[in-house]
Amino acid sequence: MSAAFAIMALTVPAMAQNVAPPGATACSGCHDPSTPGAVFPPLHGYPSGEIVAAMQDFRTGQRPATVMDRIAKGFTDEETQAIASWLSQQP
Repeated sequence: MSAAFAIMALTVPAMAQNVAPPGATACSGCHDPSTPGAVFPPLHGYPSGEIVAAMQDFRTGQRPATVMDRIAKGFTDEETQAIASWLSQQP
C-alpha cells in the first residue's frame, strides 16, 4: 500500500501542473495552435508577459478589438496571469 501511495504522491503533482486554470480552455476556440490557417495567433508557447499586456490593453481599450475587449474584462488580473503562465508553458 505504501508503494502505491508513493507513486501517486510523485505523479499527481506532475499531472496537476499541466491542468489548465479556469478560463484557459476558452482561449482555444479562436487561438488553437492546431487549427490550420487560423486568423488569430496561437497562444501556446507565447510569452506570458505579452499575453498579460495584451489582455490589459484590451481591457482598457488601448488595443482595438472586436470581442477581446469584452472577454478581457471578464478576468481578474490574477486569472489573467494564471492563464498566461499556463499558455506560455504549453508546447
